[in-house]
Amino acid sequence: MFDNLSDRLERSFKLLRGEGKITEINVAETLKDIRRALLDADVNYKVAKQFTDTVKENALGQNVLAAVKPGQLIIKIVHDELAKLMGGTATEIQLKGAPAVILMSGLQGSGKTTFAGKLANLLKNKKGKKPLLVACDVYRPAAIEQLHVLGKQIGVPVYSEADNKNPVAIAQHAIVEAKKNGHDLVIIDTAGRLAVDEQMMQEIAAIKKAIQPDEILFVVDSMTGQDAVNTAKEFNERLDFNGVVLTKLDGDTRGGAALSIRTVVDKPIKYVGTGEKMDDLDVFHPERMADRILGMGDVVSLVERAQEQYNAEEAKRLQKKIAKNQFDFNDFISQIQQIKRMGNLKDLASMIPGVGKLMKDIDIDDNAFKSIEAIIYSMTPAERSNPSILNGSRRQRIALGSGTSVQNVNKLIKQFDDTRKLMRTMTTMKPGSRNLPMFRR
Repeated sequence: MFDNLSDRLERSFKLLRGEGKITEINVAETLKDIRRALLDADVNYKVAKQFTDTVKENALGQNVLAAVKPGQLIIKIVHDELAKLMGGTATEIQLKGAPAVILMSGLQGSGKTTFAGKLANLLKNKKGKKPLLVACDVYRPAAIEQLHVLGKQIGVPVYSEADNKNPVAIAQHAIVEAKKNGHDLVIIDTAGRLAVDEQMMQEIAAIKKAIQPDEILFVVDSMTGQDAVNTAKEFNERLDFNGVVLTKLDGDTRGGAALSIRTVVDKPIKYVGTGEKMDDLDVFHPERMADRILGMGDVVSLVERAQEQYNAEEAKRLQKKIAKNQFDFNDFISQIQQIKRMGNLKDLASMIPGVGKLMKDIDIDDNAFKSIEAIIYSMTPAERSNPSILNGSRRQRIALGSGTSVQNVNKLIKQFDDTRKLMRTMTTMKPGSRNLPMFRR
């Protein structure tokens, strides 16, 4: 996401390289290119103009320090203004009711139903909530079935009424059901249309009036660009929603919706969908997104994802095994599963400063671990626990069982041995020790 915008902004900043100071002439040329980059990313024209005017005003008012080059100063100003443009800071969802009620809104195909499932999963696992999903799309039986499938997948019950075509009544009955069964959160999925129409607006307005939700979230497909912003404006005028959810931000999106929507509707972006899995949902952090747009990575989000998978007891157990040189293929496969749970591999790589740019044209297959897993699962329990017994005949059998070659098996075992040696060296090394390979004589 934002790859094209990132490239264009980088080229714009190059215009100031070699300049000794910021002047109205050289900053004007840079900002003209930045405005073109924003417009190409499908950012609203008024928003793009206002943005570059603000950057210009801030840049010309700065005294450039000797240690800071003009190009660096512009990048800092653009970064800060991008973060402000997208809201400045992350905005928490409000869950005050008993039960708290969240109402979904948006067009058909925006990813509304999938997001309802993702949000239930996130609030259940991270906030300790006991959610109830409610199917109020009475026009599409597939939407009701989809919600039931998602609910089963994440272990969250779904309330629906097969013979009732009144979404207002269904929503009211669902809240009564939630109170009866101890659910502290109700997430209501509503009907969408292919375009904004009066019937849809009246229906969702009636649901809002009847249940008085704590939060109304507008779900929008970020790949629709400026159309997403225009639709958000119409919905906001009728519903006065609390926040925006951008789905499909992992797709081939130019980023215009993310950069324009806050300014146009004056409502925060609260969540972004970053993939198809139920865990692929992130709280939206404007500053971190500005970092990523400018190629600075997003180490904070990467660390947070790692911490979510971190288990202190497991880490202690693993550290002891590594120190005793007992790290085996069971531990190895466990670490692979932990990495996979962190999310899309290319998305993870893009969070590392400098790496995202290098990897943008490289296709990282999320199935890259499959052959490794196949080889390890083709080993016997004894072989996984004691890799030293993997002789030639055993390796041939493993290759046959995993559908790979003996060369692939040998390569994996070599990588495993090298990894084990490196981990043991790092674990046994004391702080300040000079017992590093480069210092050995």
